[in-house]
Amino acid sequence: MTARFLLSAAVATLIVWTAPSRAEELKFANFMAPTHPYVAGAFQPFADDVAKATEGALTVRLYNGGELGAGPAEQYSRVVDGVAELAISLPGYTASNFPLTLLTELPGMVDEATGTEEIWSHMDLLASEYRRVHLVSLWSSAENVLFTRDKQVTSPDDLKGMKIRVPSRNTGLLVEAWRGSPVSMPVSEIYNALQTGMIDGAMIDGTAVRAFKLGEVANHITKGMETTISPFFIVMNRDAYGDLPDAQKAAIDAAGRQASLNGQKVQVTVAADGIKAFAEMPGKT
Repeated sequence: MTARFLLSAAVATLIVWTAPSRAEELKFANFMAPTHPYVAGAFQPFADDVAKATEGALTVRLYNGGELGAGPAEQYSRVVDGVAELAISLPGYTASNFPLTLLTELPGMVDEATGTEEIWSHMDLLASEYRRVHLVSLWSSAENVLFTRDKQVTSPDDLKGMKIRVPSRNTGLLVEAWRGSPVSMPVSEIYNALQTGMIDGAMIDGTAVRAFKLGEVANHITKGMETTISPFFIVMNRDAYGDLPDAQKAAIDAAGRQASLNGQKVQVTVAADGIKAFAEMPGKT
């Protein structure tokens, strides 16, 4: 074996060992439109924070508008099955998996302005519900208010017999207590259902005025009652998270906690602006 051959082999080995590793890209499934305030206010900053903290070794690509599969209720399963590494959804859409988390929905349990901090301060009580995934973010929304198409609701008696879309079982129990008829339905179907009269109203927060264009099909909003506050979460495939180096796990967790704070801020701010805008529309109550 010649000296020249040995030198060539050593150089080749050095190149193999010093070649930079390729950046890993995580898929983030988002059922909401790319124009939804969450995208610019929480999801893209989350992706940017991960890339910055890992110096580009780990990146997050957003797939908005249901590109990886439509339907908010299916997002949790897509993460469990590995269709996407990350996804945004609501625990209320798969309520049987998250009975403890959904206690935060109940009227009076958390405050609209500080709910996210309250939830995270009790995370040790909720951790067991996230065994199948890694919990990245969890935040409380603005309070749910009542959108109705034809009937102005000013007291619980007005709701008797009305078909009201609800985002979760707990909100359904609340509507039943008001003697209404709860209808379980993902947010993406509310517009058409309200427009066609399939439902008489919908429980959802004020972001829906613009984000889901309910200001076009609803004529009344009732607020001022203590109602449910629906939590949102970002979850990650457990194996995908487990395969990451510790430094990248820490980057995901830090960016996720900030996304929780960003998500609540977006919700509360946009919801208040939406209700204000609705009140200024001609013919609205």
